[in-house]
Amino acid sequence: MGLLLLLIICHCAVNSIKTHSVSKPNIILLMADDLGIGDLGCYGNKTLRTPNIDRLAEEGVTLTQHIAAAPLCTPSRAAFLTGRYPIRSGMAAFSRVGVFLFSASSGGLPSEEITFSKLLKQKGYATALIGKWHLGMNCESSNDFCHHPRSHGFDYFYGLPVTNFRDCKPGQGSVFLKGVQKDLVIPVQITGIALVSLAVVQYIGLFKVPFKALGYFLLIITISLVVLIFFFYHFRQLNCFLMRDHRIIQQPLSYENLTQRLTKEAMKFIERNTDTPFLLFLSYLHVHTALYASENFKGKSKHGLYGDAVEEMDWSVGQVLDVLEKHQLGDKTLVYFTSDQGAHVEEISSAGEVHGGYNGIYKGGKSTNWEGGIRVPGLLRWPGVVQAGAYIDEPTSNMDIFPTIVKLAGAQLPSDRIIDGHDLLPLLQGEVTQSKHEFLFHYCNAYLNAVRWHPGNSESIWKVFFFTPNFSPEDSNGCYDSHVCFCHGGFITRHDPPLLFDLSRDPEEKEPLTPETESRFYEIIRVIQQAVDNHTKSLHAVPNQLSWDNLLWKPWLQLCCSSLFQSCYCDYESGGGPLQVHLG
Repeated sequence: MGLLLLLIICHCAVNSIKTHSVSKPNIILLMADDLGIGDLGCYGNKTLRTPNIDRLAEEGVTLTQHIAAAPLCTPSRAAFLTGRYPIRSGMAAFSRVGVFLFSASSGGLPSEEITFSKLLKQKGYATALIGKWHLGMNCESSNDFCHHPRSHGFDYFYGLPVTNFRDCKPGQGSVFLKGVQKDLVIPVQITGIALVSLAVVQYIGLFKVPFKALGYFLLIITISLVVLIFFFYHFRQLNCFLMRDHRIIQQPLSYENLTQRLTKEAMKFIERNTDTPFLLFLSYLHVHTALYASENFKGKSKHGLYGDAVEEMDWSVGQVLDVLEKHQLGDKTLVYFTSDQGAHVEEISSAGEVHGGYNGIYKGGKSTNWEGGIRVPGLLRWPGVVQAGAYIDEPTSNMDIFPTIVKLAGAQLPSDRIIDGHDLLPLLQGEVTQSKHEFLFHYCNAYLNAVRWHPGNSESIWKVFFFTPNFSPEDSNGCYDSHVCFCHGGFITRHDPPLLFDLSRDPEEKEPLTPETESRFYEIIRVIQQAVDNHTKSLHAVPNQLSWDNLLWKPWLQLCCSSLFQSCYCDYESGGGPLQVHLG
């Protein structure tokens, strides 16, 4: 009897420890930018050194079919924070441009959206975002900060409001300017022809043009050109700057020891909150171009500046893990590592150096819904709770982080909206063996591009494409002529019937199936089409945050730490000295 009582007490104690261990852990979310799944040792890379990221895999779970909700930064990050497809929040574009390009755009993650940071903050968590945001800043004035991280549940923000452009780093070229030049060629030609034609008909007397009207027309053209020239001349100052909370602390951004500064901020945040549950979202600038690395890492990898950047990011991950160990927080902390989408394969410098990553065996890359664009690293470590060294070969999504950490924090999932992510913990702990994602919908901007179906009674993972991007050159693995692939018009090829692949047998998406090679072809298409119909019915009209009106630069929304006449220059960071303002 005494022995039985002892066993019951031990069982209760073990259950109590397990329950306590999965209650309100610290959460660290590490997100790379444009990192290829094939860039990490734990996913098969043999030449890049990533021991700290690989350590997360050794001490935790590796997700082998972890899928980004979108193949571009802005919509993918919106989905990550909200657990919802970006089409539901208006963070998916109907135009060609699918991300925010300017700090003074009026679009952004709507205030009505509920982020995991808002919910965790309500449960007493200290919350911080360090690094890249890329989800908008202001709505109507330069200080309303309606889309700022602090308006979405983060107590502390240190980082970039937009993203890391080539244009931000002198000497790295301008991908943005290249795109604009392409779009401006035809309008400029039309304007020039119109002006010459008006002058000719005026001169020969065929048609009298009122000089006043002609003067207004020329004035509008001149003002437009002046604004455009001013904007591009000052692009770096206007869009590439570092903020702490609502204050600009470095404009333009300096890349000197930038990763060290971001890492130091992350470590200080952890050390300030050793006795409080915390949420840290460390959103790396690596390895989006412009590429950079500090002197300690420059020239040290086998893959040029790109490899240097990957290895510097890995060092940063190690610093974060070390500070957890130092304060004995490892067992109390869930650490997650991922990338916002696949590697940008078209990134090649003006000198011909490859500045994009490696997507392993997978086709395509960033901006496409081929596997190379959306299959990303997914590593989760939580000693004592998540099995070490395990692999899960089930479809999961970056949207799954939302319900997973919200439930761990003891918060309730919102009941007034659809949450597309699913709690990962049962899968991570081996309580279930199959993902709850029977279907995953892959959008190219606001257009439904592809669907993945994992039937419950089958090992097959079917994927259909309703359209595919036209690679340029044709025999390449990307859209090199336009730098990214686009989602409509002459940039795509539509398929009727849709292209069908079985990813369980053909993960490289090399051989589309046909009715002759797959007897259930039409049945599979029918089931997926029914899922599409049901999904479409669940969507509701919302304001488009990436409309042209919301994307365009608005001077009255421009953040500037000095003034436009002083070239928006200041530096609170260098040596911690006082504000320096350079005129001119």
